Amino acid sequence: MPNKTIYVSDDDLPLFQRAQELVGGNLSGAVTTALRRFIELEEGRVEGFEEVVLGVGHNGVRQIRFAGALLGEWQDQNEKRSEHVRVYRTRKGKIAMHAHYANWEDYPVDNKNWLNDLKNWRRMLGIGEQDWGDYTFVVVDTVGELKGQIPDKLFQRVAEIADRPPVEDLDI
Repeated sequence: MPNKTIYVSDDDLPLFQRAQELVGGNLSGAVTTALRRFIELEEGRVEGFEEVVLGVGHNGVRQIRFAGALLGEWQDQNEKRSEHVRVYRTRKGKIAMHAHYANWEDYPVDNKNWLNDLKNWRRMLGIGEQDWGDYTFVVVDTVGELKGQIPDKLFQRVAEIADRPPVEDLDI
């Protein structure tokens, strides 16, 4: 197996030592893992994808991460609930749908502290991140599989652009 020598500055030595501790002594494995992740992220970024971190489950307490490009987004607030739906193309060519549904009857209210209630109104008006309600995440092979699962206007918008490349390079 070929050897490669990496010269490390004195300032960076603690970083390499900590990485070696975390992987149980195999510094080569840590460097290889880090380089793989770096290359994957950079190639994805060049292709128009970005790292997406989303909350899932009740109140969005669990997080997921993937490389994706946003195809379309839809928001609505009606008398029953607030809805926010996003559709992504993943780096592996799948279609991912993330939806947040928050029923007004479940809206958190703090009757004891008006300042906290003011913060809740900010959340309700879309100022800041919503942190209540149900967050769902679905991955499908084609946009057609989302028909009936997302609002029709969003489906039409996403269906029109889903087969196009994430970034269209123009030679102008």
